[in-house]
Amino acid sequence: MNPATDGGDRNRPNEPLLHAVDLHKSFGPTPALAGASMDLAAGEVVAIMGPSGSGKSTLLHCTAGIVAPDSGRIVYRGRELSAMSDAARSALRRSEFGFVFQFGQLVPELTCLENVALPLRLDGHKRREAERRATGWLDRLEVSDVAHKRPGEISGGQGQRVAVARALVTGPRVVFADEPTGALDSLNGERVMKLLTEAARDTGAAVVLVTHEPRVAAYSDREIVVRDGRTREMELTGR
Repeated sequence: MNPATDGGDRNRPNEPLLHAVDLHKSFGPTPALAGASMDLAAGEVVAIMGPSGSGKSTLLHCTAGIVAPDSGRIVYRGRELSAMSDAARSALRRSEFGFVFQFGQLVPELTCLENVALPLRLDGHKRREAERRATGWLDRLEVSDVAHKRPGEISGGQGQRVAVARALVTGPRVVFADEPTGALDSLNGERVMKLLTEAARDTGAAVVLVTHEPRVAAYSDREIVVRDGRTREMELTGR
């Protein structure tokens, strides 16, 4: 049985799941985004590429509702993020968005099972149900053997797979992955990307993937390049 929720077409026909246009964002005097735009369709994997400091992580943080842009529009399923309250955006990040970061960001005091169950617990699910679903995802990501270990007791590759399980356990519509293989060797990185993209496609989740590595971007359907805070779409050949 699939451990995630229904992954069918959950978006309105002919509408992007997420639409961001003409985003500007500065941190003090330093511009991070200078007119960046992107669309994301339901179920697709989009890689955001660019050199360090180009603005690619800022674009992810803005489209995920973590950081507010200075100007521009971000529309998710017909709702403008800037018009939502902080509480509504927080609820969105808990239930409809999943996150995988470069270093996993697992809670060190919790076991891996408790880490994966945490988003469900925060969303009001009872412990038994949350841990049942978490167990299914740990098995799916091939790390069920570390369920009762703490993050400091497992390898980096295992930790990232636990982080992927945590991102997917709520059945999100979008997974935002910021350099998910950046702290891993190539073998573990390939394994994490294979499991992440396969699981996302199986459940119908879209993925926004920030990376500077072509081998990681190769798992995507489309590539968007960010340079000096601006975006352009790459023409893909042979994929």
